[in-house]
Amino acid sequence: MFLKKKLRLPFHLGVILIYLALIGLLYLAVTIYFPLIFKQTEAMIRYLVDFYQKPSMTANKVFDFFSQYISTSTLSTQLKNGVAIVFKYVTSIGTVGATFIFSLILSFFFTIEERRMANFSQNFLSGPFAWYFQDIYFFAKKFVNTFGIVIETQFIIAIVNTIITTICLAFLKMPQLFSLSLLIFIMSLIPVAGVIISAIPMSVIGYSVGGLRDVIYIIIMLLVVHALESYVLNPKLMSNKTELPIFYTFVVLFVAEKLFGMWGLIVGIPIFTFLLDILGVKAIKQTNKQGKIEKKEKSS
Repeated sequence: MFLKKKLRLPFHLGVILIYLALIGLLYLAVTIYFPLIFKQTEAMIRYLVDFYQKPSMTANKVFDFFSQYISTSTLSTQLKNGVAIVFKYVTSIGTVGATFIFSLILSFFFTIEERRMANFSQNFLSGPFAWYFQDIYFFAKKFVNTFGIVIETQFIIAIVNTIITTICLAFLKMPQLFSLSLLIFIMSLIPVAGVIISAIPMSVIGYSVGGLRDVIYIIIMLLVVHALESYVLNPKLMSNKTELPIFYTFVVLFVAEKLFGMWGLIVGIPIFTFLLDILGVKAIKQTNKQGKIEKKEKSS
């Protein structure tokens, strides 16, 4: 829309230019930043291996305390689930890359033929089985809009967490900032357990750089960032996007965490707003093509 309005470019030409720019950025990332990240990741792993093979007496006491605390709480299960998720994605990096390329190609043709595809898809709503496809369209549209809000919010929270944590690590003069910032961003997408998993390499590197003092600083920083995410960013962003009062948002997050575990912090709000939207109690906020905020019309 920006290229079409401001630069007066044809729609198809604008789409082609955007995708060419995206491919160029991917090329720069693969040729420049990926090797740097791999080198820093290798150095970070070397830090972890050296620390594990030759720990000091103070480090042993600290990690014995954490291991006892984790073993007596539910964090052990959360850590195992989080590590399993990370290991699954790391070991399937080839499949993820192929899927990304295929998705990029599909998104290109989807954008190029958006109007034609929309007109063609409308035929399903007027055919012999229109009643069936209209019901699917009604529920799917509400469901996709609701979860789209949550995905957008979670990415915003992950970006904010990454920026704040990286700035704090830079003040502590931590090495391998590229690798650590990438790890923090990925772990920020995993509720609660991601913070704990990312704390392990940061604490080890912090201990190697500045001793126990830096480890304490890192733990305090992570607690503050996690509290900011749980009690400020998550409720505020969710309430703004869904037009729910913050009190309702807190209650839904609390109940969802009890029912679904830590993943309830992600799926709780979309499920609740989806049910409200279906029942016609509250319409979620959405943006139309002109960028203006409007409310969805209640179904008759």
